[in-house]
Amino acid sequence: MTTAVLTSKGQITIPLPVRSKLGVEAGDRIEFIELGNGQFGIIAATEDISSLKGIVGKPKTPVTIEDMNRAIVKRGAGK
Repeated sequence: MTTAVLTSKGQITIPLPVRSKLGVEAGDRIEFIELGNGQFGIIAATEDISSLKGIVGKPKTPVTIEDMNRAIVKRGAGK
């Protein structure tokens, strides 16, 4: 088990063996995922945003600006 110490500024240094397994280096982003029961996991957030391209398919019919505006007005009126 690898441990780290929390500084008075709320910072930790991720130990080298953990950084190596995560494949992260200085300047990379880390995400904290709540697992429940007061536990968290960490994952490397090193994927480029362009990797998400195509994850959601294109709509069958295009949506016009007018349609978007009507939906916004309709949703706002319900509050």
